[in-house]
Amino acid sequence: MTIKVGDRLPDATFRIMTEDGVQTKTTADIFKGKKVTLFAVPGAYTGTCHKQHLPSIFSSARAIKDKGVDEIAIVSVNDVFVLNAWKRDTDQRNEATFLADGNADFTKAIGMEFDGSEKGLGIRSKRYSMLVEDGVVKKLNVEDSPGKVEVSGGDTLLGQL
Repeated sequence: MTIKVGDRLPDATFRIMTEDGVQTKTTADIFKGKKVTLFAVPGAYTGTCHKQHLPSIFSSARAIKDKGVDEIAIVSVNDVFVLNAWKRDTDQRNEATFLADGNADFTKAIGMEFDGSEKGLGIRSKRYSMLVEDGVVKKLNVEDSPGKVEVSGGDTLLGQL
């Protein structure tokens, strides 16, 4: 079943890199009692994700936070080490938390997976953005193709706040 507006995010565990090394964070750790924008990308460093989606998020980040958002999170079906390198290379102002969903557990639990095996990518996340308040989905924008950033960019979600 695909998640929809009004649904509560399922319990899941992500990996993040901290100064103390790899740590785990649950959906409760990230979303409980907070207003969070969650952006999902099919893969770190991939063309559309790297050149279009992330820049749209970071160009809107300050304005998003000015609208009362506590945290900007980016999730991808990549391992924590790849996401840490991607954060280092893209998030110059440390505006987002990069969540590694390496086994696609969260992605599958919300019904947002797709099979990119024919292109050598394996199971990946669809591209989407959502506004989550205290663990409940308030806005959801899903792309019809993983190669497009037409409804899931930072500017779209900013306009919905």
